[in-house]
Amino acid sequence: MRIVAIPFVRSLGRGICIALAALVMHGCASIGEDECLAMDWRTVGYEDGAAGMGIDRLTWRRQACAKYGVAPDLEAYRLGRDEGLMEFCVPGNGFRVGASGQRYSGACPDLLADEFLVAYEAGRKLWRLERRVDEALNGITARRNEIQRIDEMLSTAGLIIVSTDSTAETRAQALLDMKNLADRRTEAAVEIDALERALPAYEAELEAYRATLPYVGY
Repeated sequence: MRIVAIPFVRSLGRGICIALAALVMHGCASIGEDECLAMDWRTVGYEDGAAGMGIDRLTWRRQACAKYGVAPDLEAYRLGRDEGLMEFCVPGNGFRVGASGQRYSGACPDLLADEFLVAYEAGRKLWRLERRVDEALNGITARRNEIQRIDEMLSTAGLIIVSTDSTAETRAQALLDMKNLADRRTEAAVEIDALERALPAYEAELEAYRATLPYVGY
């Protein structure tokens, strides 16, 4: 499900792709010597800024390159990062970051942060409402599957009880198992009922909130 912000169409796809690439790169164990030696710090700063990365990204790069005797060009990095942040810190990206459930790094400068954060919180609320609906649906499905498994286990326990090969001990254990399983089956059925009664309200609140947003394109 993808969301496009009507007032904020420009640069959104590029910003999100850069952000995803940066997250993948951030998971790498280290930067190689050749990469450190050839680092264009202004370009790197721009990419980090355009991805909305926090300043701790530079700390990671500095530590990774220090072993090769390479120190970052802080001024070039800062200039590039500022340029990248101008691209990233737009309301459309704020909404997308929030709606995807990502955390905001706090990277945007004060001049751009206010509108970004308003859009981010709008997206974050949408994400919370969607997640609540999804969790209710998943909870219903999980408990229905659990009841199906319990019914199979109850059937197996019943066969143990009536089997002429069963000992008194195994029958007693099967009876205890059946009681515990029946209790859990009742609990799961109650939980399903509660979720099914809550779900329409969750869905209605989600749809009502979507209707207030200047976004289309699911």
